[in-house]
Order: sequence, then structure tokens, then C-alpha cells
Amino acid sequence: MSTNNSDEVRVGVLSLHNSKETKAILNAVEDLGHEPVWLRRENAAVNIEDGEVNVEPEVDIIANRLLLSNTEEPAELLGLATTFNRIRPMLNEPDAVLAAIHKFATAATLANWNIKVPDALLALSNDRLNKGRERFGDVAVYKSAIGTHGGGTWKVDLTEPVNPKVGNRQAFLQKLIDRDDERHRDLRVYIVDGEIIGAMYRYAPEGDWRTNVALGGDVLDATDEMPEEARETALYTAEVMEMDYVGVDLVEGEDGWFVLEANPTAGFKGLYQATGKSPAPYIAKLAIERVGGEVDESRVEELAATLDDSVPSCAPAESPIFDGEAPIIGYIEEVVVNGTSGSQQTLAKSDTGATRTSIDTSLAAEIGAGPIKSMTRVKSGSMKGGKARPVVDLVIGIGGTQHTVTASVEDRSHMDYPLLLGRDILEHYRVDVRRRPNSDRNDAEDDEEEELLEE
Repeated sequence: MSTNNSDEVRVGVLSLHNSKETKAILNAVEDLGHEPVWLRRENAAVNIEDGEVNVEPEVDIIANRLLLSNTEEPAELLGLATTFNRIRPMLNEPDAVLAAIHKFATAATLANWNIKVPDALLALSNDRLNKGRERFGDVAVYKSAIGTHGGGTWKVDLTEPVNPKVGNRQAFLQKLIDRDDERHRDLRVYIVDGEIIGAMYRYAPEGDWRTNVALGGDVLDATDEMPEEARETALYTAEVMEMDYVGVDLVEGEDGWFVLEANPTAGFKGLYQATGKSPAPYIAKLAIERVGGEVDESRVEELAATLDDSVPSCAPAESPIFDGEAPIIGYIEEVVVNGTSGSQQTLAKSDTGATRTSIDTSLAAEIGAGPIKSMTRVKSGSMKGGKARPVVDLVIGIGGTQHTVTASVEDRSHMDYPLLLGRDILEHYRVDVRRRPNSDRNDAEDDEEEELLEE
């Protein structure tokens, strides 16, 4: 090792975001008596000089916590992780992460190893996908191959055709596994270094069928109660996918337990809420021991009883990172809006006062933007109390860039523009209020103001 103290391991966590999980792992490294290093934009570099390759800051091992599934350019981040991995050992190596974040690649890998996964079909052509859809019955799960926090997942009516792509992302059909008569649930098993840290049943929130904690689902400790088949399937999945740490999601069907996905950057919050156990110290322990460091086992157990996601002492001073100025978007902008059954070019109005993007009911129906996944409370200037509106996943293309957002559905037939771009999209742009595609449009909407408030 290259540290000043031969007994101290410098553990780098490669993470360009401010997630609680990243902070928890870094804090655990320090609490275990070793040196945490947060590798992010402000401080990280790889230097080649006179044939010597070095990572800056210097580290002995790297825990890969790059969020690849909710970025517009996952290949760029995979390339970055691969670069670091060519120089230093890494937990959750890029090749394994690539297979894990692509849901169909995960399913194909597991099926080849005789692990049960739901029947699925990925086709590159519209004709082939729709020719095979009848075998899934009247209703199926429709997923973008890469997605996160439940985004990019729909339950679709197969009496209508579906598209092989949503926006610029490949999509596929999957058999719906649901044996529960009442509230839908699945099982998340968190594994580190081939050992189960904890498990939880996740229950879908009211009005939804997806169980993601990020969507408001409830959790229940399942560590000691889960069936042996589920336990063994989860452990085998982590082994086959070659993941050092992973959240394996399973669902129970009439024929046993099926694996839905293997999440390399699964969150800690829900698991800790259900089990009272944080995976962070176990990941820190694995990194330290992988390069010959030593850890007090009893200290790991002690630390796991707390989820310490406070700002770590090693956090570099944050500075604004400008890769060039943010692109300009017009007050009225021409966009492409994508759903499960089609896409349409339309005009959208930018509204920096709106938290959430919203879409007209008719347009949502035309592109297959449903089904409704939950309800949100909306407050507008004309309504003191507000009202509930359905929300759906939506993919919006602006100048070649795709944005996946959760949009509210409302009747905008009395307005000029069927789509309202909220801050969930506008945060990526600068708005030029003078820029419009058609100067002869009337501006009846100019005084429209609304604020969308999530419950």
C-alpha cells in the first residue's frame, strides 16, 4: 500500500453525487480507523507522466458508487470507472455493474445460470415486439432497460401496441408476477461479500403497484423470516452477477421466487428503517480487508446499528463545475414527448414556477404515458386548497437530450400548449423568455402560474 501509515488503508469512494449512501460508507471507513477519500469532480484526476500512472488523490482501493442508471450518458461514467479500475482494485467492477444496470442483461445472465426470472421479450423492431406480446396476456410489465427508483417501469394493457424504445432507451416486455390478492409486495435482500446484511419486504404505496421506497412504499424486516428459497436465490444471484455489494429484488409467484433485478447502488434508507442495520460498515470492511487492512469485527457490528450519513470529514470543498454554460431553452420550445405506445412532437411552455412537468390528458393518452402511478396534490393561484392530480412517467426529448420525469396529468385543452416544462427539466437549462419557435402564437397562457406540491 502507498499510505504513510502501513496499517492504514486509503479507501476511495468514486461518487460524483451527494448520496447518503456515499457519505455513510466514507464515515464508516474513518470510524474503522482508516482513511476515507471521496473521489469526485472537485479533486479526482488520473495522471500519466513518464509512463507512470497515478490516481489523484492517492488511494489503495476504490468502492464504485457511480449512479449509472439515472444519467443521460452511462457509457461516459462506465469509461471513467474502467479507467480507475485499470489502476486500482475496485469493488463492483465496471463490467459487472454494466450487466446489473441493464435489466434485460441481468435477466439473460441469470436465466443462463438457471435462476428463475419472469418471462421477457426484448426486440429491436416494433413488429417483432408486438408479434410476441400476446403470450404475456392482457397485462404485462413494460420497462426501459436502464432505469432507477421505479422510473421507466409501467404496467401496460397489451390490447394496444407498445414501442421497442421509450425515448432513446431500449425497452422490453416482462410477464407480470403478482400472486398477492391485496397489496403488492416484493423482497429486497442486501448482500455484501456473499453475506446477507439484511432483507425487507417492500409494499407498494396506495394506488401504485411498484414497491420502491423512493416512491413511498412501506417496508418490513424479512431478514430472519424470508423463505430459504428466496435466501439462496439472492445469494446465488450476487455470485453470478459478480457483485461485491448489491440489492437483489425478488417477487414470489405461483412457481416460487423470481429475481427482478440486481441493484449495484441500492439505497440504505429503507433497509435500515426495516432492519435497524446499515450496510455501510460492511462495505467499508470489505474494501479495507481486500487490500490487506485489518478491521475490528465488533466495531463493524456496532457501527451497523447506526446509519451515519452526515457530511464526512473528507468531503472536498464543493465548487461550481462548469463544463461550459448550460444550454438555452426557449420560453416556448419544440419537444418530443415519448410514451409506451408512441411519441409526438409538440410545443411546450417553460414555467420556472412549477416544480413538476405536466401534460395534457389527451396527449398523455395518445402516446401511452400511463398508467397512472400515483396522485399528487397540486396548488394553483386560482385554487386555495388545491386538488389531486394523477402522475405518470414521461420521457421528453429536447434537442436530442432525453429527460425522464414524473409528470402530472391535467386537462390543458383550454390552453395553447399541451405540455408545461417544470423545474424537474428546466434545472438543466437557461430559459430565454424571448425565444419562441413561432412568434405569431398568442400568449393567452402568459399569466398562468401554478406550483405543484408533492404530498
